[in-house]
Amino acid sequence: MKGIIEIENMEFYAYHGCFEEEAIVGNKFLVNLTIEMNPEKAAATDSITDAVNYQLAYNIVKREMAIRSHLLENVGGRIADALYNELEGIEKVAVKVSKMNPPMGGPIQKVSVTTVK
Repeated sequence: MKGIIEIENMEFYAYHGCFEEEAIVGNKFLVNLTIEMNPEKAAATDSITDAVNYQLAYNIVKREMAIRSHLLENVGGRIADALYNELEGIEKVAVKVSKMNPPMGGPIQKVSVTTVK
């Protein structure tokens, strides 16, 4: 049996970016998380101890988003690594980090980087 947990559009205000202004002003970011896991035991027992706890996953994302990075690739990689290191039962994870209104010289809704591990 395969299962997927999706936590979508987690919103954070953070200071990621290569430009000095981004470290001062900050920006809004959205994070989408997709976790592949086997839900068989949790489905049978109805116990959180047998499931991938998505509240803990959110707290890991929140913690990692508070650490400034120059690149979205670094943020996504750190989040993926922390999820694997701190949660049991993850088979695959995809982390999509989006910077809203990036400073690229024109109107752009967002730029996103997806890390899959």
